[in-house]
Amino acid sequence: MTPDPAGPPETDAAVIKRSLAEPERFEEVFRRWFARIHQYLGGRVGGRIADDLAAEVFARAFAQRERYDLTRDSAGPWLYGIATNLAGTYWRQERSRYRALARSHQDGVAPSDEDLITDRMSAVAAGPALAAALAALAGLGNQEIAQSLGIPYGTVCSRLSRARKRVRTSFGGINPAAEDSREHSHD
Repeated sequence: MTPDPAGPPETDAAVIKRSLAEPERFEEVFRRWFARIHQYLGGRVGGRIADDLAAEVFARAFAQRERYDLTRDSAGPWLYGIATNLAGTYWRQERSRYRALARSHQDGVAPSDEDLITDRMSAVAAGPALAAALAALAGLGNQEIAQSLGIPYGTVCSRLSRARKRVRTSFGGINPAAEDSREHSHD
């Protein structure tokens, strides 16, 4: 946080409030949070896409800063909420694209080599990212996740439990986040 000559460092809320009159002040929020938001998104969508989405998080946050709840000192949950929404939109668009691709394959249209390579690379890239996301959730606790998404704490717990169960089922009962899961998969 930026030291204030009159006292302790400014909170994110104070910086955002000042940025309403002095837009360039929002850069401080960007500097404080960009690396963490980028890392969070990298675990969900991969590094290349995370670059674009992290930039979009701060563009949206800047555009919406008048609506920021100034009673919340930390902008983290707000920024993680924006990031989560953007990642969700990205995956919905990807899923839609893959469904369209699958339909085209069913219609007798042979996939191009580029489509096949893209499919394989996406599947390979998603595995470690998915495992890492489930294992760490970018260091957010369930309470912080609830706050970021604007949903009750209990809902977060139940959704995470269901998601973990689905992932284990799709991996044949193996926990992909466990370090030794690959060793057991060959038994």
